[in-house]
Amino acid sequence: MSKTLIIAEAGVNHNGDIDLAKQLIDIAAEAGADIVKFQTFKTEKLVSTSAKKADYQVNNMPGETDNSQYAMLKKLELSPTDHLELMAHCQLRNIQFLSTAFDLESLNFLAGLGIDIFKIPSGEITNLPYLRKIGSYNKQVIASTGMATMDDISAMLDVLIKAGTARENITVLHCNTDYPSPFQDVNLRAMHTIGETFGVAVGYSDHTSGIEVPIAAVALGATVIEKHFTLNRSLEGPDHLASLEPDELTHMVRAIRNIELALGDSVKQPTPSEQKNIAVARKSIHLARPLATGHVLTEADLVMKRPGSGISPMLLDSVTGRTLAVDVMPDHLLRWEDLA
Repeated sequence: MSKTLIIAEAGVNHNGDIDLAKQLIDIAAEAGADIVKFQTFKTEKLVSTSAKKADYQVNNMPGETDNSQYAMLKKLELSPTDHLELMAHCQLRNIQFLSTAFDLESLNFLAGLGIDIFKIPSGEITNLPYLRKIGSYNKQVIASTGMATMDDISAMLDVLIKAGTARENITVLHCNTDYPSPFQDVNLRAMHTIGETFGVAVGYSDHTSGIEVPIAAVALGATVIEKHFTLNRSLEGPDHLASLEPDELTHMVRAIRNIELALGDSVKQPTPSEQKNIAVARKSIHLARPLATGHVLTEADLVMKRPGSGISPMLLDSVTGRTLAVDVMPDHLLRWEDLA
């Protein structure tokens, strides 16, 4: 039984507040997630001052009149000191720290912190210098593919592998980049297509409302699940509205762990828990009427009834035509020793 890697995506839902970021770590740890992930960026390296917010960011921040993506992101940066504090808090709470870098300087910073997994966000999978830098680290790579074509994914993998990262160290996450994602646009079966086409491990980064789709993704073979979460969906910020609240994150993790158990080993056989019910639920061959020693049994003499502790009805043809060695009464559970 393989364990799904569950990434609780805090992202920028700390709103620039280090104490809120630590609360998010606590929530992820208590929910049972494996990793809590933030975002590392220098705003001036990420967006131009003329860049506008995405529609979902505008919709999710109705109280903001400034439509500048630069101004929004500048408030959400984590300082180097913040990173060290958050890593220490993760260690305290026994959960792995991870952060997504959005520029080359931030990649080098995270590499210097000893990060051993590099997460590629959907918006960077066509960023050649960025991909080459990550590939050169020869670490585990998890890449989201929202907005991507199969050609985009192929090109990304080619860059990462040529730069030095082995294919077996890359996990590709199917993803839809809208917040929240419409269910009809999830196209979860595309996850299989990615895995079969490129020979990579696959997972799913979810932006839908609720927990149903990531749970379904695990049932379909996702090895990694990533999901945004927040302290409260009503908080002001670009990603809160499409995030899980603490109890929902806990329910998602618990459901995924149950699905992992339920997937089993693919061998169809009676399980230990149901062995005791075989005799109770199945039927055996019984006698339908009183019969004397020496009677040659016909199908009309027999009836299939519970319990299933006698001769299986599947052996009916081996019983008919046989001679009774004893007198029997109606409802008698037929045994092989009853036959001559």
